[in-house]
Amino acid sequence: MPVAPPESPAHARRSAPRERPARRFPHAVVRPLVGRLDPADRDVLWLYLLTRISVWVTAYCVGWVFPPERGTRAAPPVPAFERWDWGHYLSIARDGYFPGGDGPWRGDWDDREAFFPGFPLVLRAVHTVVPHWTAAGLLISFAAGAVAVLALARIARLYLPGTEGDRRAVLFLLLSPCAVFLAAGYTEALFLAFALPAWLAAQRHHWPLAAVLTAAATAVRVSGLFLAAAIALHFLLTARSRGHWRALPWLALPALPVAVQTWYLHAHTGDWMAWRNAQERGWNRAFHAPWDAWAHTWHAAFDRVQSTGFAIMFQAELVAMLLGLALLCVLLRRRRWPEAVYIGLTLWALGTSYWYMSIPRSTLLWWPLWIGLAALSLRRPRVTTVYLCVAAPLGVLFTVTFLSGRWAG
Repeated sequence: MPVAPPESPAHARRSAPRERPARRFPHAVVRPLVGRLDPADRDVLWLYLLTRISVWVTAYCVGWVFPPERGTRAAPPVPAFERWDWGHYLSIARDGYFPGGDGPWRGDWDDREAFFPGFPLVLRAVHTVVPHWTAAGLLISFAAGAVAVLALARIARLYLPGTEGDRRAVLFLLLSPCAVFLAAGYTEALFLAFALPAWLAAQRHHWPLAAVLTAAATAVRVSGLFLAAAIALHFLLTARSRGHWRALPWLALPALPVAVQTWYLHAHTGDWMAWRNAQERGWNRAFHAPWDAWAHTWHAAFDRVQSTGFAIMFQAELVAMLLGLALLCVLLRRRRWPEAVYIGLTLWALGTSYWYMSIPRSTLLWWPLWIGLAALSLRRPRVTTVYLCVAAPLGVLFTVTFLSGRWAG
């Protein structure tokens, strides 16, 4: 069972830091982005690089074993990552949301407005320097992932000072079964590159920086709004002086990307709920009661109505939901209210569709899970061995499945 980070004197709840002028950037926030790296940072980056090499080697081997066409005698090293949602990000970056006046009124529309514009905008910008679209997406995730793991390590050091918790949290994240999405041209790495430094900034009470980074995260994924709610609650719980409240208006900034996107989609479709309706049309994400969503997912997972591969996928969704609920219970028990808000809102959003979808991928964004597992492994060393024995084969299986584009069954 996951555990939340233990209380420590280093954490803001036990020793609230003094207010700092808004113009000064906390050193611990900026260092994951620029500046010198200490030995602990270099160890984390070395671990990150080794895992990236392993993913690239796996992709190359999958290209040989599962060639895109029969009779192919060479393995394409890059196109293996062109799977699933990548096509939507590429279409938005290359052609925009409504190319040639097309839109949801067309029968074969791909519902691309269900995706937020942050990653496609960055992809478009990087493409001006890197002509190959897929290579540009991989470069974004590679750079963003490096920022994310450094920020995760620094957050772990706040909760677990003087231990190896930072490296273990990063290790558990990078070897999670769905970690291939951190390497592919997907939104997870870019989101974490904004969200984790934002949380770190909030821990240091640098609210303007936290708000700006959270707004950037919200432009990438709707989960940024859940992060904004957690940071807002942390702001309220740590109020100590009159000067503290001067930063309150900054907390509204993360809502701006969603407002602009909603206005843009309405201007082209006449629908204020265009994003939500696209989710419903393309992925059956209409609202259902949580117990109905569980029942539908259970039916798809165990009642032999799906092929073997998709049944396994739905089984993984159920396991991930149980893991999230366990994490939420631990956070509530330890009174980690902001983190509990983030996890709770995430589970509510993912658990109220027709059936569960993408919950295993979302675990990558649950930084309390990785820090909690690191804390547990420090107390019980066997946890690391058990985790590696379980996560490693599942990670290889899922990576091969994703890169080959095939489901068994």
